[in-house]
Parts: sequence; structure tokens; C-alpha cells
Amino acid sequence: MNENIKKALGNEFDYAALMNCVYALADEYEFLNFSYLTESVMGRGIPILSLGEGEKQIFYIGAHHGAERITSAVLIRFIIEFCSLIKQDASFDGINLKYIMKSRTLVIIPMLNPDGVEISANGVPRDSLWCTRLLNMNGSEDFSKWQANANGVDLNHNYDAGFAEYKEIEKSLGIKGGSATRFSGDAPESEPETGALCNYLRFNNPTALMTLHTQGREIYYTSGGLCTRSATVAAGYLSRITGYKTAMPDGAAAYGGLTDFCIQKLGIPAFTIECGKGTNPLPKSDLPLLYREMRKALFTFPTMF
Repeated sequence: MNENIKKALGNEFDYAALMNCVYALADEYEFLNFSYLTESVMGRGIPILSLGEGEKQIFYIGAHHGAERITSAVLIRFIIEFCSLIKQDASFDGINLKYIMKSRTLVIIPMLNPDGVEISANGVPRDSLWCTRLLNMNGSEDFSKWQANANGVDLNHNYDAGFAEYKEIEKSLGIKGGSATRFSGDAPESEPETGALCNYLRFNNPTALMTLHTQGREIYYTSGGLCTRSATVAAGYLSRITGYKTAMPDGAAAYGGLTDFCIQKLGIPAFTIECGKGTNPLPKSDLPLLYREMRKALFTFPTMF
């Protein structure tokens, strides 16, 4: 493994660590495509990595939430292993990866919310122009549990799927504006991160999507009772190979998320996987365990659709 990548994966996985890995991987593997989705509120580029040239597009999304940055590291570990096996002309658990490359395109956005990750991982410098506003939204100088983007919007409640219903839940929770978590924004797709992702998905007609969160060791695959038969079958298989249980989202978790948007608006199978167990942010020492739990699911996901 490249020394820059090894060092990045051994530290707190912030935006700098992500970009060190992305640049190193793009340099090493000519078949790995690298571009940007858009810029975040604070102007950080949001990388997209893709593998393959097939018509069916399989999406993986990590780090909607700042304190859930370990999901970005899980996806980078997946890319590293996938690329290494391709270079060796090797298979994974009987799966012909070169056939996957010909018949599918894997589209991976490891860190949708780089500003939130930076705020949670490294705090906010006192001399930052953002400092006063973020301190007011957070309510303390401890940003370790920060989930939202730099506008104080929880990106996984900012999608056009149950947005109005979630606004009623916000009222009951006493949420009136930007905060560390759970504020859905003033309108669906109001944030550059979610707006760009939704437009990208609409344009590219994805076949299926998996979004990684922490924690709870659960798999969500329905929205308002809606799901396809293929999603039900796939969820059962994902449950067996990860040891995670399938569950129905309830309360605030049932509205405004990316999985809801994909199911309700795009009509595709979509899955939210809550990786690991504990309290966010999960420690970096959990990365090997999380990757072991998710490894087979990540590799076999493209074969399910």
C-alpha cells in the first residue's frame, strides 16, 4: 500500500487525508477515474471516483455527516482493494471483477460533506470568518459531534422526499434554524452538496445506490412502505453477509434522506447502512472491524442488480 495512503488511513480521516488518498490512487491506477461533484459551502472540492465502463451505474456515498467520517475511510479501503485485485487480474470470492468493470460503472463519493468532516475532526479556528456563526449554531467549542454542513444543515434531511413532513418533526424538536444536527434547511436541495448530487443522479440514471452511515449495525431499504422486490431480496442478502439487521426507519430518520429520495423520486433500489456500533464519532481504531463487516457487501453489491 502506498505510504501516503497508509499514513492517511492510520490517522483521523479528515479532508486532507481523503485527498491524499485520492491523489495517490488516481496516480497509481490509470483505470480509476477522478473528478469533482461540486464545491462545498466552504469551497472544498467533493471528489468522485469511478471504476468501469458499463451501462449499469452503482453508487456508493459516504460521510453525509461530519462525525461519521469513518465511512469515507471504509470506501477508500474498498477502492484500494478493488483496484489492487484488478491490477493483479484476480477475482473476489468468485466474482470476476473485470466482468464487473465491463458491465457496471461503480461511482463512489467517499465524502459528501467535507466541511462537516473538517468541523467535527479539527474544530473551527478562532481566526476563521466562520467561527462565530458556527459557535452559535453548535452551542459550545466542542465540535466533535458536529453532523451538519457549514450552513448548519443536516444533509441527510435536505432531500425532496418527506421534506414537509420532516419540517413538522423539526418543530416538535424545537429546531428553528442551523445547528449541529437535524436542521433540514429552508428548502429541499438547498445545499450545494445535496443539490449537485441530486442533479448528478437524475442525469446519470443510477441502477442502485448504497449510502454508508454510522452507527447501529442496521440496514434501511424502504421509504414510506415503498421498495422494490429486488431491494427486499438484496437487503436480506446484505443482512446475512454483514450480520446487520434490516430495520424500518422511524421518527426523524424516516424523512428527507437520500435513500428516501432514490426510492420515491428515482424509483431505484437504495440502502442506508448504519455501520458499526457505539457513539459517533466512532474511533479510528474501529476501521479494520468496519471494513471486515462491510467488505463482502461492498464487492457483491454491483452483482445484485
